[in-house]
Amino acid sequence: MAKGLIHIYCGDGKGKTTAATGLAVRAAGTGRNVLIARFLKNEHSGELNALRKIGGIRILPIEKEFGFIRNKENPVWQQAADYYQAYFEEAVRLVLEDDWDLLVLDEINAAISLEILDVTRVVQFLKQKPEHLEVVLTGRNPAPEIAELADYISEIRKIRHPFDAGITAREGIEF
Repeated sequence: MAKGLIHIYCGDGKGKTTAATGLAVRAAGTGRNVLIARFLKNEHSGELNALRKIGGIRILPIEKEFGFIRNKENPVWQQAADYYQAYFEEAVRLVLEDDWDLLVLDEINAAISLEILDVTRVVQFLKQKPEHLEVVLTGRNPAPEIAELADYISEIRKIRHPFDAGITAREGIEF
């Protein structure tokens, strides 16, 4: 692969993870190796079942769940910060040791926004990533330091969402 670029899928609309998943499938379908690391999520999302069946895609498992974290006042915030910093470092180690073509960092922007991940460390990685590695970062409100490095920024804007009418997330559609 030629020079790898940096993508951001952000905004308040539904579809950021779905866009990243589609790119992962496309890359794997053309023989590329894909690593997916997911932040602030759990192992109960429908796309995981399908992605695990596709050759060339590896999903770094989430071994601890912390629930919905809104801010540092959450009693598990520090545990989540420690866990996800180590999780990020594991993803970095893997892409530096093996031949990966695409790294998806799903909801990393949210983890940075909540200060669960150190933006400086993520910026350092992006500046020193392997030349050929394509990187996708998803989540709302990317840090300006991250946005500055991006080659693509796609904003998914919510115009209407069923949640606003009291309809909760539905299996197979939102997760």
